[in-house]
Formats: sequence, structure tokens, C-alpha cells
Amino acid sequence: MKENKTTSGANFITTIIEADLQANKNNGRLATRFPPEPNGYLHIGHAKSICLNFGVTKTYNGTCNLRFDDTNPTKEDVEYVDSIMEDVRWLGFDWDDRLHYASDYFEQLHDFAVQLIQSGDAYVDDLNAGEIRDHRGTLTEPGKNSPWRDRSVEENLDLFQRMRKGEFEDGKRVLRAKIDMTHPNLIMRDPTLYRIRKTHHHRTGDDWCIYPMYDFTHCLSDSIEGITHSLCTLEFENNRPLYDWVLDHVNAPCHPRQIEFARLNLSYTVLSKRKLIQLVDDGIVDGWDDPRIPTLCGLRRRGYPPEAIRNFCDRIGLAKRDSVVDVALLEYSVRETLNKKAPRVMGVLRPLKVVIENYPENQVDELDAINNPEDPAAGTRKVPFSREIYIERDDFMENPPKKFFRLGPGREVRLRYAFFITCTDIIKDEKTGEVIELRCTYDPATRGGDAPDGRKVKATLHWVSATHAINAQVRLYDRLFSKANPDEKEEGKTYKDFINPNALEILDNCRLEPCLANVGPDYFCQFERLGYFCVDAKDSKPGALVFNRTVTLRDAWAKMKKKK
Repeated sequence: MKENKTTSGANFITTIIEADLQANKNNGRLATRFPPEPNGYLHIGHAKSICLNFGVTKTYNGTCNLRFDDTNPTKEDVEYVDSIMEDVRWLGFDWDDRLHYASDYFEQLHDFAVQLIQSGDAYVDDLNAGEIRDHRGTLTEPGKNSPWRDRSVEENLDLFQRMRKGEFEDGKRVLRAKIDMTHPNLIMRDPTLYRIRKTHHHRTGDDWCIYPMYDFTHCLSDSIEGITHSLCTLEFENNRPLYDWVLDHVNAPCHPRQIEFARLNLSYTVLSKRKLIQLVDDGIVDGWDDPRIPTLCGLRRRGYPPEAIRNFCDRIGLAKRDSVVDVALLEYSVRETLNKKAPRVMGVLRPLKVVIENYPENQVDELDAINNPEDPAAGTRKVPFSREIYIERDDFMENPPKKFFRLGPGREVRLRYAFFITCTDIIKDEKTGEVIELRCTYDPATRGGDAPDGRKVKATLHWVSATHAINAQVRLYDRLFSKANPDEKEEGKTYKDFINPNALEILDNCRLEPCLANVGPDYFCQFERLGYFCVDAKDSKPGALVFNRTVTLRDAWAKMKKKK
């Protein structure tokens, strides 16, 4: 029954699925679906649902459909359809030949609506949206019947067909289910099933001017496709009675079981589609693929590996109650994945020039450097070393405090894979007093980074040869919000007031190892001592490289919390 188990342990959903399979429900079949609306880009919260729906079917040898709920043409676009398919594939999943659209079923859905009218379970209502809202009542007060609720079957059929033909303007009439206006669940108080939308549809063109509502469409699309388990997030728990009611009141092919799980909430992040749209539209971020926001295309551009996201979704598991997951766990999953496969290189982001005065002017040494200590098969590379090198500006202090062990006047340090050097002089800008160059000497006997006499140094610095280094722009991305819960209500403030001003720092004229000169947009690596980086797939060009920081080597935010 099982194969290719991908989850780390059982959860309440797999327990239900296993019980159903063992009881031979649905003739032993398992079929799920991932049903996004093509009205925006997918984010990390959708990844949890994607991994669940595709993952359980892989575990239990079932099938998972990709189905677009394209029932609101005013907000949908082919751009979103294409991006969603790209994101699902990037995460490592495929729907084979099971790509569907709710619009594929418009005629069938219309026929199901006619069935409800014929059985007296649906009626055409002339109330407008505001009046329907006023009639619905509250949690403590029952709703009121529409004055059009008792129209005859014949009149409802006639009006519904005239709605389809386009005789009425938008909002003039709707089709509602006739359930119970005193029902304790407000969703069951005669919900709208169809509304008039005289809008061009990206797939059906102008064939339709009435469109089914999500709650009516979703359950019937599941049934038409033979879905066995409809897995959705907790906000649809109150909608489940309507899901079942619709299927029970028409001649549906089958009755899938809806099961709800807690959606993903992530600290230092907003996952509301409305708020993400505001961030993009207000120019706070640079489009939907900005590496600072949690869209899948943004995470991909930032360099997050898809397997790291899958591992993260596996780690957080499934629950029946909403909770907030620390974004540090996502970052840990990224580090864990990249640590195993990212080649190590040296890059200097804030260069400070060093002249090694006793090194021959025209000499170049080719030094052996390890590509990845976690992967012996990755081998080694040659790194050029010359008289003039760059080190990180932060690795030097003119007056170092007691616990600063890096380079300072008269101090000796190790250069990674190279030699011991000692600082002998400091060159400063005459006007500003800024240190612009260091003069050092080296010990040729320490080639490879060890002293034959056994003397030790307390710091090892990364570096690049000034003669051979390539220039690049490096973008240091960080968390977009400075507050763990930017949605938390604070008087006079909104989530925008907690934008982290340091979420992006752009460094030009960084110096990198020459081995990076011809890397492409899929390249990722670890800049030793600095973090994991990837080539920006959008802005990087041959001869004008742009690198994005994917994640730091350690959780710097955790250190900041401890200091506080």
C-alpha cells in the first residue's frame, strides 16, 4: 500500500488516510488536489499545502491534481497560472496529465445549479450585496428570509437562464442556496452560489457572464475529479457543512471528505495576499520576486533550495490549531541543505587593500583550496596569491580591543590556504584619516597555513588576490520586518511601521575569486565566513555579476535577542 514514504512521522491526516485505505474506502484509491486561485503568486504558506497534497499521494501511491479555481475573472491572469505551475514544478512535484481548471466544468456546474433549482433548494434573489448582508443576521441574531425566497421553481429557472444570457447587469440578481436563515453557522444562511460578472475570462472568453462562487465550485470540482480527500486549511472548517450540503443535494459523482489543517504562520513575515499586494503596489519591495518577501519566486531568487523548503514543511508537521513557526527554523533548513552541497569560495565584500612588501612583485602562487569539507568528492581548486591582496575591512582594527583577534598593528594572522602575515604599517587618507591600505610581511615557510615551528595564531582571514579578483555587486538580504509579529495590533501603527530598514544592503565593487567569473544564474556557494550566496537570476549579467545573500552562516537574530 505504501511506497516512497516522504514524511518523518504519522499525523492526524495520514492516520485518517491509512484507516480509509485499510477499510477499502473509495475502492482503495487516494486522490488529492492542490487548488490555487490564479489571482496572485504562491508563497511559503502554499508550499505547506503543496507538500502535503502531493506528498501524501507519493507516500501512499495515490494521485494529486493541479486545479486552478478560475471562477473570478476580474482578478485572474495567465501570468499567475504560469507562475503557479513553475513554482509547483520547482518544489519538485508534478501533476502528470492531471491539470484541470474549474472553468473546465462551467457547463456541469451550471447543470448542478439547475438541479438545485428544480428540487427547490436554490432560488434567484433580487437583493443586492448590501441587502443580503443585512438580512444575514449575526452570531446572536437569526437572519431574515429574502422576499424573493419563495419564488416558484419555474420562475427561478427562467430567471437563472436569463442571467446566463446576460439580460441583467452585474449585481442585479444572484442565485442562492435555500438552506436556513436561522442556522447557527452564518455560512449556511442561504449562501450565494452564482453571481453576474460581465467580464472576459482568460480561458472561456465571453462565453459566460455568470460565475459560480468558490464554495459551490470547489466541492463539485472535487467530486467531478474523483478526489477522495479534500485537504484544506482551517479557515475552511466553517465551510465544511456547505461543502457537504451541496454534494448531498445534487447528483454528484462522489462525496470527497474534507479535512482541515492549520495554515502556516511565520514570524517576521506576512503571508496575507492582500498585504503582499500592498507591499508590491506601494513600491516597498521590488516586485513579486523580491527576495525579501516569502513568495516562492522570491525565495527561489534569493537562493532557497526547493529541498530545504520541503524539509522545512516536513519538520513543522501538521496540526489542528494555528500557531506561529519561527522563521529561524526555515533558515536552519536552508543552511542545513546548502552546507552539504554548496561549494566554498572566498569573497571580500568590503575590501581593504594589503600590500605584502617582502613578496616578489611578479610572483603568483597557485594554492590548493578545499571546495567543500562536507563533500570529499568535491575536490580542490587552485587559488592565485600575489603581492597585493584584499581582506575584509572588518578584519582590521588600528586599536583592537582585548577580544579582537584579527589583524592589527604588529599582529600576525593566517590567510586561509595561504601564509601567515604580519601588519607592519598603515596607510591613511590624508583628508579623512580613513585607513586605505595596509603594509604587511609574510612568512614563506607557512605556505598552506601552518607554521613549521609550531607557532599559533588566533585568527584565519579570507582574502582574494587583487590582481586576479573579479568585481561584483552583492546584495545582503535580511528579514523584511523587525518585529516577530508585524500583524500584532499596536495603537496607531500597521504592519508597514515595522519594515526593517536594513532588510537590504547593496554593496558595489566587492572582490571575488576569479573562479566565479563565468558562473550562471543557477550558481550558489558559500562565501567563507560570510554566508551562503547565489547569483541573482534577474539582474546578473556576464561581466556584471550580482550575488544575493541567501542566508547567514549563523542565526544572527538569535544572538541579538540574547544580548537584549
